[in-house]
Order: sequence, then structure tokens, then C-alpha cells
Amino acid sequence: MSAGRFADISQERDVRDGEVDSVVSLYVCAMRAGRVRLNFQDNFLRHMTEEKKVLETALLCAQESLSMQDMKNLLENTDNEINAPWIAKLRQLLMELQSDWADKGLELVQVANGWRFQSRPEMKPWLERLTKEKHPRYSRATLEILAIIAYNQPVTRGDIEQIRGVMMNPNAIRMLEERGWIEVIGHRETPGRPALFATTAQFLSDLGLTSLEQLPPLLESMQEGAADELNVII
Repeated sequence: MSAGRFADISQERDVRDGEVDSVVSLYVCAMRAGRVRLNFQDNFLRHMTEEKKVLETALLCAQESLSMQDMKNLLENTDNEINAPWIAKLRQLLMELQSDWADKGLELVQVANGWRFQSRPEMKPWLERLTKEKHPRYSRATLEILAIIAYNQPVTRGDIEQIRGVMMNPNAIRMLEERGWIEVIGHRETPGRPALFATTAQFLSDLGLTSLEQLPPLLESMQEGAADELNVII
């Protein structure tokens, strides 16, 4: 073999070895990148799992419903205003928790002032055996007043009396205010500036509703149909 041919073969071999080295380097880099990506995914999933655990515990232990801002402050430990990415993240965590508790006696629900765990309706007969305390019973007149406010708000005392056709007992308004179901939100600009009454977020929350649109539809007159419908869900 001539010296020139030997030199050509050596040069070709160097090229091939260089190509192999490049391919191996690329493969190693790809493996490392994949490992980094997998580690990131593992860390991200572990972080999400930990956040879901914290959120679940907070919702179970909280005395009141937690708003999106409350949950964001809990997980981030700041008071910065919530933004769209945080809302999307929290909704994902809440949906996962709802799925986790789908076959349990408790359910995670959204109400007017946030999210909370509550017992499912079918658990009520058993839970009532734990206590002999009776929930306050409201007279039909009080329920009628509540119904009028709920379906016609804001209303004045005069509006309520005109709809019912009878004088109103002031104690009924006081009882509903003490329960946290109604409040004064302003005054009508007429002689005497009578107070305007409306329902509260607590009213919706106690009924397990998120908005007034979820109230049962009126079936009959305000005095009869609405009071009966509200009495069913109170």
C-alpha cells in the first residue's frame, strides 16, 4: 500500500471516529437533558402533591370558607393580589381534591364566600344522632319576609309590608340580621330615607349556594311559594 493511500485511510478513520464521538456526545447530552427534565417533572409533581395536602388540611380545619385569595396566601405565604395563573393552579388542585373525595361522606363545594368541606346531604340523618340540639325554627311570617328580601332585594320595610299585605313584626328583621342572613345596604332617597335590606354572602353560604341565581324558582305567590321553597332548603 502506498504511503498516500495509507494517509487517506487514516484521515477517513479520523473523520469517522470524530463523527462517532460527536454522536456519542449528543446522545450523552440528550440523556442528561432527559434526566434533568424528568427530575424537574418529579420535583414539580412532588411540589403539587405537597400543596394539595396543605390545601386539603386547611380546608378541613378552617372554621369558615376559604376564598381563592386565602388559599393563594396560604401556599405562597404572601399577601400579593391573586392573578390568573394562581387561579388556574388553585382550580386544578380543587378539582383534584373533589375527585379524591368523590366517594366519601364529605364533599368539597364552592359557596358564595369561598370553598369548604361539608357533609353530604345523605349523611344528615346519622349526624343528627350526635346532638340533641335543635336548629332554630322560624315562623312562616319570618320565612315570608326572608323570601321577599331574597327575591326582590333591595327592599324597604314598607315594600315588605306592601307585598305581604300586613304589618311586619320588627323582631323578624332582627332575628334575620342576628343570623347574618340580611343586612342594611343603604337607604332609599325618599322621605324618611328608609333602610334597604338585602341578603348576605352568609345567607348563600348557609344554603350551599354561590349566587342568587341558584335560588329555587318562584312557583306561586311570593308569600306562599317562595317561603315554602326556602323552608325546604334552610
